[in-house]
This record gives sequence, structure tokens and C-alpha cells, in this order.
Amino acid sequence: MDKEPVFWIIDDEWPEHLIEIQALRKAYPNCKIHESGIPFHQDLDAFSAETDIIIAQISAHINAAIIDRLSNCRGIAVFGSGFDNIDVSAANRRGISVTNVNGYCTQDIADYVLSAIFHVYKPIYRFSSCISGGQWGAQAFDQLVHRLDRQTLLLLGFGRIGSVTAARATALDMEVLVYDPYLSPEDIRRSGAVPVSLEAGLARADFVSVHIRPTAQTINFVDIDLLRQMKKTAVLINTSRGSLVCEADLIHAVEAGIIGGAVLDVTSQEPLPPDSPLLQTKNILVTPHISFASQESITELRQRAVQNALEMYRGEIPQDLIRI
Repeated sequence: MDKEPVFWIIDDEWPEHLIEIQALRKAYPNCKIHESGIPFHQDLDAFSAETDIIIAQISAHINAAIIDRLSNCRGIAVFGSGFDNIDVSAANRRGISVTNVNGYCTQDIADYVLSAIFHVYKPIYRFSSCISGGQWGAQAFDQLVHRLDRQTLLLLGFGRIGSVTAARATALDMEVLVYDPYLSPEDIRRSGAVPVSLEAGLARADFVSVHIRPTAQTINFVDIDLLRQMKKTAVLINTSRGSLVCEADLIHAVEAGIIGGAVLDVTSQEPLPPDSPLLQTKNILVTPHISFASQESITELRQRAVQNALEMYRGEIPQDLIRI
């Protein structure tokens, strides 16, 4: 009789794994389920040899050395759209499939971009704090800003998140520009946005939102040369990956008044240490990588990750299979 499957959940985000465990037990009532926090290396000796499928948080770094110890593993299912925490090439060489979860938080990230825009446009918390200082009415304004229907958003990249962000911004009567060299101008126009060159878009935009895929070629895509092409009042928004922005250049650009500021939900180092210069720079706002989060997105993320795990165990080809 074949042995029952062994699943290993590696996670430091969810306080419990009821969604995952219920789905696994429904498919295989007698399966064995291991649970580890992060770091998880103390459990390698106990779990690595017998595990059939790993379900791992994006903060679980599974490199080639660890993969070499997974002698029975068929697949690694990642809790997230990113998968740079997994050495996919090393996994594939050992016949181990890897999945992520695409598109589960598209609306949530688009909403975050709009929230960042409104934070600059109508900073309600800051206005509220003015009252204790005796400021009321027009006294609360440092300077007046234009209405949103007079402002322009440039999207760097126009995949799922970019296109939904464009629809939301267009509904607010913002002008939406798109720089994406991999799409035809006709495809961009059909979405109600305006295709532009990078230089033209940067010169016109009040907000620049980064939606570029992280690759070896796009590391530090947003550098001082790009920032110098933006308006002095423009705000950079990054919800993609921290590696896309040269943070030292960004800090310099904001401090020197080259651009107006930045809102970052992703950083090159995560978690960001409390003494990070990003947190000490006026007009740079950092949030702790939460743009993806809502009740609906987290539920979908967890359900699809465990579904990917089950499909890989059964030898099926998941829709979210990573192909490199």
C-alpha cells in the first residue's frame, strides 16, 4: 500500500493553518502535515527526507542546498505571486515543480496605489493633527494641490495590476499614461490609457507607479537618471519589488527636491530595520508590504496555494506552474 502523503507548511504570517489543513485532510484524511515557522532550518533533519510537498511563505528561502536534501519532494507551492525565494532552476533539475499564485491581489494593490495618491491629495490624518496646533481651515494647508482630474498617473508596466489601476484612476478622471515596451500602443489604448515613451511619461506625470517585473535587467530600474526626469513635485509609488528602485538614489532625490516624495510598500530589505534611512527621510512613506491584503485576497491566496500543492502531488499540471 502506498504511503500517505507528507505535506510541510513553512510559514511566519498566518497564526493558524485551518484553511490549508482542512483542504489537505479532505483530499487525504490520513496525510501527515508538518508545520514550521521561519527560520525553518532546525526542522530540515526531521522533515526534509520524507516530505512530498512543501507549502511555503515568500519569506522562506529555499536554495539549492536545501533542495538537494528534498529527496522525496514533488513540488513547492509558494504563498504569493513572487517566487524569488525559491531556486526554481535547482528544483526543476531535481524534478520538483514550483508554483506561485498569480492575480490573487490585483484589486487590492490597485486600491493601494489609489490610497497612496489620496494620501498626497487629501492627507486626512495630517489635517486632523493640525487642530492641536491651532490651525483651522486654509491654515492647515502647506500648499494647495490640483484636483485629481487635473493630475496625471504614469504606470510603468501594464499587466493585470497596471490595467486595473488604470481603470480605477480613469474613473476618477485622472489622465493615465502607460510605459510598457512589451505591449502594442493599440492594446494600451483599448484599455483607455495613453501609450507614451518613458521620457515623455516621466515629464508629464504627477504620480509614477511601478508595476515592472523584477529581472536581472530591471534591478535599480528607478535610479537617479530616471528620477531626474520626473517633475519636482511628482511622487513615486512602488508596490512591485524593492529591487526595482535604487533606494540611495531615491533618498537623495527626495532630500534634494528632485522629486516630491515616494510611497513604498516594498523595499530591498524586508523586514525593514527601524534605523533604515528610508524611515528617516521626510516625504518618503513606507508601509510593511501590505498592499496585497484583504480578507478576500488572503483567503484566495491560501486556497489556491494548497490547491496547487494537491495538484502537484497528484502529478497534474497546475495553472500556476512556474515555467523558466
